[in-house]
Amino acid sequence: MSTLENINSPADLRALPIDRLPVVAQQLRDFLIENISRTGGHLASSLGTVELTLALHYSYDTPTDKIVWDVGHQAYPHKIITGRRERFPTIRQYGGISGFPRTSESPYDCFSVGHASTSISAALGLAIGRDLLGEKHSVIAVIGDGSMSGGLAFEGLNNLGSSSTNMTVVLNDNEMSISKNVGAMSRYFNRMITDKRYNKLKDYVWEFLGDRSTIGKGLRTLIKTVDDGLKHVVIPGKLFEDMGLRYFGPIDGHNTADMIEVFKSIRENSKGPVLVHVITKKGKGYRHAEDNSTKFHGVSKFTPETGAVIKPATPTAPSYSSVFGAAMVELGQTNEKIVAITAAMPDGTGLTGFMDAYPERFFDVGIAEGHAVTFAAGLAQKGLRPVVAIYSSFLQRAYDQIMQDVALDGLNVIFCVDRAGLVGDDGPTHHGNFDISYLNTVPGAVIMAPTNEKTLRDMLFTAVNYNGGPVFIRYPRGNASVDSGNRDFESIEIALPKLMKRGTQAALLALGDMYEDAERVRDLLSTRGISAALIDARFAKPLDADFYKKLFVKYPLIATFENNTLVGGFGSSIQNLSAQLVDSGGRPDILNFGLPDKFIPHGDVAKLKEEIGIKTEDMADKIATLIGRNDKR
Repeated sequence: MSTLENINSPADLRALPIDRLPVVAQQLRDFLIENISRTGGHLASSLGTVELTLALHYSYDTPTDKIVWDVGHQAYPHKIITGRRERFPTIRQYGGISGFPRTSESPYDCFSVGHASTSISAALGLAIGRDLLGEKHSVIAVIGDGSMSGGLAFEGLNNLGSSSTNMTVVLNDNEMSISKNVGAMSRYFNRMITDKRYNKLKDYVWEFLGDRSTIGKGLRTLIKTVDDGLKHVVIPGKLFEDMGLRYFGPIDGHNTADMIEVFKSIRENSKGPVLVHVITKKGKGYRHAEDNSTKFHGVSKFTPETGAVIKPATPTAPSYSSVFGAAMVELGQTNEKIVAITAAMPDGTGLTGFMDAYPERFFDVGIAEGHAVTFAAGLAQKGLRPVVAIYSSFLQRAYDQIMQDVALDGLNVIFCVDRAGLVGDDGPTHHGNFDISYLNTVPGAVIMAPTNEKTLRDMLFTAVNYNGGPVFIRYPRGNASVDSGNRDFESIEIALPKLMKRGTQAALLALGDMYEDAERVRDLLSTRGISAALIDARFAKPLDADFYKKLFVKYPLIATFENNTLVGGFGSSIQNLSAQLVDSGGRPDILNFGLPDKFIPHGDVAKLKEEIGIKTEDMADKIATLIGRNDKR
């Protein structure tokens, strides 16, 4: 039995001698690689935090002491040593454990996360709450250097630095140039500044000089000036010191003994806010992940020996992201005003081709969605055509900027909203099931949703040539069905749906990727002798009043299909439009199929659809039942 197999809680870890921790670290890495190769998941980040996780749980009395993880991509080792080792093979699967920290899952997860830059603010709330309640435990926020680009992180730091509360921020840095300072001198410096006797002597001398004559106070000013000057040269964390946090580092984030020495000293001796800067390597200990950390950040099933991703045996259609990326390259060639913006996701959004082709017109602003949108607004004011590619669940972080900085002045900014609707394994923090609802409130917005490769290309072409304000194109994670029609870009008439198949008893009104579901529903209804028209809605906003009035008058039953919450979504808009355009006596029955008013768990998308009642067979049954009732009247 391995040492790891005997660790069912951090208390078991703390019972081990420190020199045993490198063995546990290796076993943790082997366990991670073995399991994630079977399930897929966020591997590289978690491999990089193995020693840091062990050091934190070894140094602090968790779960009494609170560790808040930022994003949660790097928290797999934390899950394994906090009693979830046996359930770890179920990670990100329906009914299994989440890929992110969730308070409902474990007392060791003290804050639910999934989006970046939140840990400092959340931990500060926990720390101030502790103080107000007279409690004594430690609070630690772990944040990666990428998440530090988010404005929320600096808002939290600013608030923390102006407080006197005891709280530690651990900056997990795997890219910044200051990593060169790791080594013997850094270890010596950290031992010096964490030494209890050194700090007592420094405090005594400081107070002694301050209490003395004018000469003493002058010496104190001189010492502080020299001290600050030296810190600018010696300490890469002078910024944090100036913000009011005591800085320790850089420290080798793969040396458990060094980190434990610092963490224990801080826990026992330090007062007020502290920042500990650790240097780690993404993918540490697995050569394939070290060589290609981007590929292994979020990876599907792979072969551990070679690192090769296990691909489906049959060829698949192109992803919506790749279709978008290729169209951007084509459009960028003929329209030099097109610029592309992403928030730390050039690969995920499909923009690497545009980045390579037009580097001067490509902008990765880091994890800073709000800034991305306002930056795009500035570009639009200069007459450029900014295309902002952001995942649906991340775009909601920039709602205020969309409303105030883009829509208020009717600026021509195009938003390509990737991962709209259910995304599967990453669960409620990453499902894009709210964007139609919150974008419906934006005055003057155009919201489109493609059904295949061709319509996405045409919608993008329409958007970059539109002069009426912000345009949003939402599309799901996954593959786009291929349209065999011509590859030329064609403009689409704003607001106008498209009748695809005729019918007499009902109209199936489908938006975006739910079109294929509606098509299967139509086929099932046909086997029961029910004739239904099939319509590609294309637009969630605006809605063509003439088209829909004719639809409402002609069909006694209309069913809407959307991959968005029903609250404030496309179906809701159709209901409202029907009430506006048709007298109550002549209105059709309207069935709305979509996502329920709740947070949806992680799991296979087909399984999730079945669970929430939008499996094609279930939807066909409901439509047939309602038609049967109407026929009996």
